[in-house]
Amino acid sequence: METLVSLLPIILMFVIFYFLLIRPQQKKQKKVRQMQADLKKGDKVVTIGGLHATVNALDEDTLVLVVNDGTKLTYDRSAVREVVNQD
Repeated sequence: METLVSLLPIILMFVIFYFLLIRPQQKKQKKVRQMQADLKKGDKVVTIGGLHATVNALDEDTLVLVVNDGTKLTYDRSAVREVVNQD
């Protein structure tokens, strides 16, 4: 019984860390992976480096982005930070 009482604070700390840090981060990563998987031609995106471009072509792991002046650049899908909605 004493060992259970002495382990209780450690278990409680793990539970708090899980709900405050680990679980929200996992949800965020899942949302980003889903966004990257749902990319399609014509989407306006922003890369991790801050490049604003439009998706021109897609492959399994890469995509070709077109910048305003017509320059085509090849990036990994994981480099896309967000899809910009212009309603």
